[in-house]
Amino acid sequence: MLFAGLMFACMGVLVKLGAERFSSDELVFYRSLFSLLIVYAMLHRAKVKLSTRHWQGHLWRGLSGTIAMLLFFHCITVLPLATAITLNYTSSLFISALTVLVLKEKFHMPLSSALAVGFIGVVLLLHPTLEQDQFASGLLGLGSGFLAAIALLNVRQLGILGEPGMRVVFYFNLIATFASGIWMLPGTLHPVALADLPLLVALGASATFAQLAMTRAYRTGHTLVVGSLAYSTIVFSALFGLLLWQELLSLSAWLGIALIIASGMLSLRLGATNTGISK
Repeated sequence: MLFAGLMFACMGVLVKLGAERFSSDELVFYRSLFSLLIVYAMLHRAKVKLSTRHWQGHLWRGLSGTIAMLLFFHCITVLPLATAITLNYTSSLFISALTVLVLKEKFHMPLSSALAVGFIGVVLLLHPTLEQDQFASGLLGLGSGFLAAIALLNVRQLGILGEPGMRVVFYFNLIATFASGIWMLPGTLHPVALADLPLLVALGASATFAQLAMTRAYRTGHTLVVGSLAYSTIVFSALFGLLLWQELLSLSAWLGIALIIASGMLSLRLGATNTGISK
């Protein structure tokens, strides 16, 4: 999950750079398309079959993940970036509730508290603000977090059914490519120049590696522990912002980073010692 966090942060950097040329809907499409091509090549090389008996699980994972991504990218364009990211990262908090309701895992207060500490760290790091006229967009951001949580739980359930991680990632990108392609057609389409291809390919590659690592983490690890470590994306993004755009962090932001790291370490310790919650 830490590697996935790094790759997701790289993807965020590429999205920020690509937003100068393309709309958010177009970036979702190109991200999904190039990721689809890359993971298909990996599947072919690894001789992993595409046939599956669990098409319904893949469909739910693909649709929920695609809609979450579209909402998230939309919120980035109409809300402050910090606000959009914070709202999307409520997915980990939704997971802590859904694992009890859907996966029937026992409620573990210390581990759930570690997640809450991580979210407090995200708030301190990003300083989100929400104006009254942005309330509707804020609700869409919360919706992206909720749908992302559902998508991640679907990943967990597909792993329980024995689906290979690469196959899960392939079908997600297949559905996301078609769905986002249809969604962006009514809007203005910007031509893709040859100079744009390296960025778009890198966007798809970073998304692919992030998804593969995340899928493996949710398939083999404890859901709440992995959800807590997902906050590492914020830490990596803050460091990239400092290095690439000289975005200086305040004392409260560094306190937020410390809380996020503490949350991840605490969740790992609790997940390793707690035998009352199924793996």
